[in-house]
Amino acid sequence: MELGVIAILDYKAGNLTSVERALKHLGFACSVTNSHEEIRKAERIVFPGVGAAGKSMESLKELGLDALLRERFEAHVPILGICVGLQVLFDFSHENDTPCLGLLPGEVRRFPDGKRDAGGNFLKIPHMGWNVVEFCGDHPVFRNIPAESEFYFVHSYYPEPAEKHQCVGRTDYGLPFCSAVASRSLAAVQFHPEKSGKPGLQILENFCKWDGIFDGGRKC
Repeated sequence: MELGVIAILDYKAGNLTSVERALKHLGFACSVTNSHEEIRKAERIVFPGVGAAGKSMESLKELGLDALLRERFEAHVPILGICVGLQVLFDFSHENDTPCLGLLPGEVRRFPDGKRDAGGNFLKIPHMGWNVVEFCGDHPVFRNIPAESEFYFVHSYYPEPAEKHQCVGRTDYGLPFCSAVASRSLAAVQFHPEKSGKPGLQILENFCKWDGIFDGGRKC
């Protein structure tokens, strides 16, 4: 892998091909890899994932990618987490009672049963389908996204950051929850930008051009 290539982290969590396809559609060189050497050479890292937190952390540890992600984060390499790749960034997930990477303080909780939408209908878990994200803080990865843009979600758990200013996007599904977070050179989303049409591609393009610097902004 040459310098400048984006590493898509392969830790047996699936959904890697669609991320690779989206990045290549945008014209960015990328490689699906779990090679420590290649990941260290990469200019940026995309950390996708589907499935359960417990299995994801087990695979990360087995491959030594948990320590490598912490190393790259401390080296200020731009990292984009997607779905489970967001959830395991936190200290702990209530899914499988899983201690996670601890790059961000906070926990990941399950949507409570019995919530209703505005029409009084019970909301299904998992939260699956299109929903609006309200971005705030003027983060470079989330710029030039039209208001009321919808993104594709598939999840039963959501992040609850301990540092509220790290939440840079919110969505409502029976309750308002944090759907995008940012800290230093790290940005992450609960939805799937690679499956979210033009707004999702805009986020991926923004990330691929981002220098990893974010000074903060207004709170959600």
